[in-house]
Amino acid sequence: MILALDVGNSQIFGGVFEGEKINLHFRKNSRQGNSSDEFGLFLRTVLRENGIHHDQISQIAVCSVVPDVIHSLRGACQKYFNIKPFVLQAGAKTGLKIKYRNPVEVGADRIANAIAGVHMFQGKNLIIVDYGTATTFDVVTADKEYLGGLIIPGLRLSMEALEAKTAKLPSVEILAPEEIVGRSTVESIQSGLYYGNLCMLRELTREIRKNYFKSGETVIIGTGGFSRLFERDNAFDAFAPDLVLWGLHRALHMNC
Repeated sequence: MILALDVGNSQIFGGVFEGEKINLHFRKNSRQGNSSDEFGLFLRTVLRENGIHHDQISQIAVCSVVPDVIHSLRGACQKYFNIKPFVLQAGAKTGLKIKYRNPVEVGADRIANAIAGVHMFQGKNLIIVDYGTATTFDVVTADKEYLGGLIIPGLRLSMEALEAKTAKLPSVEILAPEEIVGRSTVESIQSGLYYGNLCMLRELTREIRKNYFKSGETVIIGTGGFSRLFERDNAFDAFAPDLVLWGLHRALHMNC
C-alpha cells in the first residue's frame, strides 16, 4: 500500500492507495510546530482505526507548501514506518515542461495536480482549479507544457478577512445559497462568497481559453476542499477531489 500526503497551509490531506484504488481518505490540521512523534502517532492511529496496519504501508509520497513541516514529517515516516518518503520537489521527474520563469517557485501541490491531470486527460488542454486555502488556477497545454496560472485568496480567507477587518460582519458558514440576493447579513456574505467565486471561475476560464487555447479540447478540472460547492452549477468539465493524491501516486512511480 502507498500512503500519499498533501501538506497544505490549513490541512494535511491524506490517502492510502492499494493498487489503482484509494481505500482511505483523511484530513488533519497542518499547524506548524507538530513534532515527528505527533505526526507519526496520528498517522498510525488513523490507519489502525480504519483497519490498516502500519506495516502494510510500503511507500510514502509527500508534497508540501509548508516547508517547516517537511522535517518533522520525514522523521515520522522513518521512525514510525521505517520508510524514507518520496518528497515531490525541485529536481523530481514530473513529465511536464514547466514554463514558470523560476520553476522552483511552483507549489508542489500544483505540480502534483498537473501531473495527475495530464495523465487522466491525455492530449487535452487543461485548466485545473483548486479550491484550498488559496484558490489556484493552473494552465497546462495538450503538449504537457505547464504555462503557469493564477493565485487568488480562497473562500475561507475571504470570509475571515471580512470578519477581521469590519466592525459588524460576522463569520458565516460557507455554502451554496439558493438565491443570489441575500435577505440578511449572513445570507448576503454567503451569496457574495459563492456567486462571486462562481462568476470569477466562469470568466477566468473563458479568458484563459480565449487567450491560450485557440485550438484543441480544453478540460476544466475542479479539485480541492471547497470545489464540491460548485458541482451543482456544472462549473467543471471534470470533478476530481483526489487529484493531488493521484498526482503524488503518479510522481512516486515516475521517480522510483
